[in-house]
Amino acid sequence: MENKNFTFSRDINVYSVPDGTLTLLKQNQQGIIVQSLGDNFTIIVEGNMYQVKGKDADAIGEEIIEMDSNNFASEDEIWNVLHTCYDPEIPVNIVDLGLIYDCSINSKEDGVDIHIKMTLTAPGCGMGPVIAGEVKQKLEALSGAKNVDVELVWEPQWNQEMMSDAAKLQLGLY
Repeated sequence: MENKNFTFSRDINVYSVPDGTLTLLKQNQQGIIVQSLGDNFTIIVEGNMYQVKGKDADAIGEEIIEMDSNNFASEDEIWNVLHTCYDPEIPVNIVDLGLIYDCSINSKEDGVDIHIKMTLTAPGCGMGPVIAGEVKQKLEALSGAKNVDVELVWEPQWNQEMMSDAAKLQLGLY
């Protein structure tokens, strides 16, 4: 998506980037959509960056995005869901960024338990709980998902070598 101007049609709660602070922006404020990936939007308002959730897309003149799923929580589908999660500052999904360290699935009679170990590009990133919350919410929406646990870990420390070749190419690191 190319940068697109908008005016808020209503008040909206957003997350400031990179600190992850929940912030209220007011109706009639103007801004620019700079990124639309997964089911979130990254916007700039008065020189500050924010993340808008897809459920609030109407407030910036976009179609509401609901991430409900009828797909069963299989390993393939879990990885498909993880590929729809993005760091709002980097236009690459968290899998290709190398932020997912482990995906454990424990099948039970009544569904599956999912445990994700993930990290961030920087330990001080305030968006960490927001990104981890998005992962948890999307995985919980899968049919058959009973318990979802997302654990933020710092060992090993993330570095650019953990990115996929496609991510490095997309970010101009090759």
